[in-house]
Amino acid sequence: MEHKIQYHTVQINGLNIFYREAGAPGSPVVLLLHGFPTSSHMYRQLLPALADKYHVIAPDYPGFGYSSAPDHDQFRYSFDHFSQLIEELLAQLNIRSFYMYLMDYGAPVGFRIAARHPERIRGLIIQNGNAYDEGLEEFWNPIKDYWEDPANPDKREALRWLTSIEATKWQYTHGVDDVSLISPDTYTLDQALLDRPGNQEIQLDLFLDYGSNPPLYPAWQQYFRDAQPPTLIVWGQGDHIFPENGAHPYLRDLPQAELHLLKGAGHFALESHGPEIIPFIRAFLERQ
Repeated sequence: MEHKIQYHTVQINGLNIFYREAGAPGSPVVLLLHGFPTSSHMYRQLLPALADKYHVIAPDYPGFGYSSAPDHDQFRYSFDHFSQLIEELLAQLNIRSFYMYLMDYGAPVGFRIAARHPERIRGLIIQNGNAYDEGLEEFWNPIKDYWEDPANPDKREALRWLTSIEATKWQYTHGVDDVSLISPDTYTLDQALLDRPGNQEIQLDLFLDYGSNPPLYPAWQQYFRDAQPPTLIVWGQGDHIFPENGAHPYLRDLPQAELHLLKGAGHFALESHGPEIIPFIRAFLERQ
């Protein structure tokens, strides 16, 4: 049976927030939170794969995908703000409890929500998303330099290359054994949206705001220890942005978590290893 994806836009605080939806309302909800530089497009294969038993929601943050992208001088682009907007979207959809799939930027957005509302979280699926200092290695050094000297325009300019097509394609292909599995639609669409006027400045603001996340790691880790949410971790082993060293520490605080390291997969592990990841997700959800 084919499970259709629907495409919606709702107004939240004067913004158009786009989201993809599949599955029947009333089924257990799985919230899919995307990373940089992509959008809910990264979940285009996962949505129908879960829709037979689950109500699956995948929103785009402001500045990403098909949601509004106001100028960075007129809108506060931050992980706090994104988490609040996602909560407001869930309220509009009358969703009170849910599983979360957290990838890259989705981790700091989702962990903020979970720490505020632990009773609402039915379980976590973490894919190359960080909550430990061990996960911020060499790749992050120039970004950390920007955190330490945000008024220095040279530090900001040093990161602009991360919005280039070379960097976008690299995020999809680096660490992937078989790059023929990576659809060029991925980095081509992401780059078209990054190249919109003003979008580079949005992304540079978010690189700076990512510095708000490490100080929250202890609180998120306390949430893990206190709430012990059922957790599945699937991690592309070839990821240079969030390397494998960021995956193992979850087991310190979530000793019952299930960890799968995906050999030959990179940062966007779903693109190359979706057929391996989806059965892990379905089995995890069915056990809950």
